[in-house]
Amino acid sequence: MNYRKPKRMFEDAGTVDPKMSYHINLENVTNTKGQGVKTLVDLGRYFSIFAPRQSGKTTFFKDFSSELEKDPAYVSVLLSFQAYKNIDRQRFYQLIQKEIYNQLICRLHAVNCLKLNAVKACLYSHNLTDHISLSELFEELNHIIEFKKIVIFIDEFDGIPISELENFLTTLRDLYQKYKELTDKALYSIGLVGIRNITKLIVGGVSPFNIADQVKLPSFTLKNVRDLYSQYTEETNQPFTEETVKKVYEETAGQPWLVNRIGTILTINIKPETTNPITVQDVERGIEFLLKERNSHFDNLLEKAKLYKETFVKIIFNGVEYNPDDEDQSWLEQYGLINEKNDKAVVANNIYKKRFLKAFFQESGAITDTSYNAYFGSDGFLNMEAILSDFEEYIIQIGVNAFYKNQQPYEKTGQFLLTAWLYQFVEEGKGELRYEVPSGLGRMDILLIYHGHKYIIETKINRSSLDKTIEKAINQLCSKYLLTEQANEGYVVVFDIKTVVGELCTPQKHIIEEKEILIFNIGIGR
Repeated sequence: MNYRKPKRMFEDAGTVDPKMSYHINLENVTNTKGQGVKTLVDLGRYFSIFAPRQSGKTTFFKDFSSELEKDPAYVSVLLSFQAYKNIDRQRFYQLIQKEIYNQLICRLHAVNCLKLNAVKACLYSHNLTDHISLSELFEELNHIIEFKKIVIFIDEFDGIPISELENFLTTLRDLYQKYKELTDKALYSIGLVGIRNITKLIVGGVSPFNIADQVKLPSFTLKNVRDLYSQYTEETNQPFTEETVKKVYEETAGQPWLVNRIGTILTINIKPETTNPITVQDVERGIEFLLKERNSHFDNLLEKAKLYKETFVKIIFNGVEYNPDDEDQSWLEQYGLINEKNDKAVVANNIYKKRFLKAFFQESGAITDTSYNAYFGSDGFLNMEAILSDFEEYIIQIGVNAFYKNQQPYEKTGQFLLTAWLYQFVEEGKGELRYEVPSGLGRMDILLIYHGHKYIIETKINRSSLDKTIEKAINQLCSKYLLTEQANEGYVVVFDIKTVVGELCTPQKHIIEEKEILIFNIGIGR
């Protein structure tokens, strides 16, 4: 078979139009009771659906609305608040009025509604000026429209002017409560779509939308990825091997934007205009290409990850316990950066893990030539004394400003920078690096595993007595971590605010119960 030029493309820049882009329908979009969105609409429920940006929310609701309108009883209205955040109340309700009225009239005309003229008369005499007039509109329509069910979907609800948040949600709640028992009601169902779980919004001590069902948009399944890529194959005769599809799914965890972007890279940049199959090796090359490119998807997520950098880095190395009430975890999850898996908070996919960890560490400037011979002993193990000595030189070069905020030293900055320094030795599968990892008797600050050898590092900030700080660190290492990990050597790195930065300190060696402890005191004092 010959290669054929594709008619469509993999969409990675907005809403998917099936005529122009490869397209699949999401499966298992349900509430916490297992009810699908169609069931919720049929029952007249109000619901919120949240998912990170570029995960297919808008495409899903456009598809759903098209399916819904196959039933002439439904009148579907699509709104978006994306550009509304900084406008005043009057302009906000003018824009809502324009969109609702236009779509309502067009739809009622299309289904030959017998009450169309009466609806037009109502709309032309009723201006939306505030939340009260919005409520009054649907109360009036309840008396006019029979056997027609208005369903409103509001995309990018997070963009609502903050001054109108409470009024708007309270109005929707009151309409729901007032007409809940009626089957003949104009405003039949509402879906609010955003990156935040709107049901958790608290205004004035209560949630103004606590009557809503909660729906979470899922990522692509393995079948979704296979079906999406098979559409390209049908058009071009270029196949993806089954192992390739599985590899893409494993690396992306089905994140829609990533699946589409990798599809573009594989077919345009890696193996274009051929019927030769796209292989796992091509995917690996494609991911390398993706990890190096600048794009708005990564830029936006990186800015969000920076807001919760310390928590994000812990999750990367540990898979810390998932806590839905932890504010940092909650935001990271809503932005699509982490998920829950087996009671652990984990990074959403391998690509985010690689991209953002490297970005954080490159930002820190903790970069050295890890091929330097002095970093490796004749036995192939790491020379930790050389590695930590050069890390101390690095701290001298960057200065101490990174360690302080409002004249107070950060607790975790030194630990983070040291982790960044050590990460270079385990990149690309050379070893393992774990950060604040639980052991049998506590939490090790840093555990580095290289060629099967364990390097256990305890970090401390010294604010008063250096001797007592070192003694405490040695006791923790010997009585807890070295014991449980069956290791005979450990390392202590003290970030000492009592020692001026640039004042080099000779490493100390202690032998305690046949265990060798190497101690570095790094000055971060001003």
